[in-house]
Amino acid sequence: MSNLYDEIKALKERKNAIILAHYYVPDPVQEIADYIGDSFYLSKKAKETQADIIVFAGVLFMGESAKMLTPGKKVLMPDRTADCSMAHMGTVESVAQVRAAYEDVAAVCYINSTTELKAACDVCVTSSNAVQIVKKLPQHTIFFTPDRNLGHYVSTQVPEKEFILNQGCCPIHEDIEPAAAAAAKTAHPGAVFLVHPECRQDVLAMADYIGSTSGIIQYAAAAPARECIIGTEEGVFHELTMQNPDKKFYPVRPGQCCDNMKKITLEKVRDCLRDETNEVILDETICRKAVRSLDRMLELAK
Repeated sequence: MSNLYDEIKALKERKNAIILAHYYVPDPVQEIADYIGDSFYLSKKAKETQADIIVFAGVLFMGESAKMLTPGKKVLMPDRTADCSMAHMGTVESVAQVRAAYEDVAAVCYINSTTELKAACDVCVTSSNAVQIVKKLPQHTIFFTPDRNLGHYVSTQVPEKEFILNQGCCPIHEDIEPAAAAAAKTAHPGAVFLVHPECRQDVLAMADYIGSTSGIIQYAAAAPARECIIGTEEGVFHELTMQNPDKKFYPVRPGQCCDNMKKITLEKVRDCLRDETNEVILDETICRKAVRSLDRMLELAK
């Protein structure tokens, strides 16, 4: 393992490269990364970097977003097959249909989406900034795509607006059910329940805190509770444990795991950086349209 770390570090230095890693990738990959975070944080770091090469340890939409924000840089994916099923649950056609039916509507696109969907929408959001951005939009009607669960959560925080929700979801968060949450709370009566807003409404209703992966990590560190039940993908446990070695963290149920995120390995990080393979290439016309939604996100989230 140490040889792999040393090899990757040498490659990064020689090629002026950085590694961005999402909280959900395996622990060893998080340990070698220059920056670890949620989608919003990593988008900002991609935009700010002076590196020539970005290795994005995450799923495809993340690498595509980084490429849109840094068109002059080379963005590499350790595994091109690591994708997000939710990203494909929203369609350009659905955006067009809603626009045709409503005059005063903003199409709001969760960052977990395809480049084509981002190009069709007015603004992109992440789970950490969606409420803030939707509040700032001048339109009264919001079409939120592709995730119905995050969209519904945002609607509860911005009741003055009308929401139309696409019916996509994250299978990992959707599979966290109220019965499992109740059992976990019974098993750990002193624990606080921290939940990602991609979870179902009936699970959110049971939570002590609802927030993005970075929000969950920050809340867990600040909370006086010594035990936390975590309602999101298990990769976040690495950072939680690193920051809070004196606290205990429990999943709602075993197997809160995104198989696509777990495709990212140290060997694949090394190989793509060494050989400069799996480069993200985007259609320039679509990219110019899509990046507007990302740039607007960064502007409104300031």
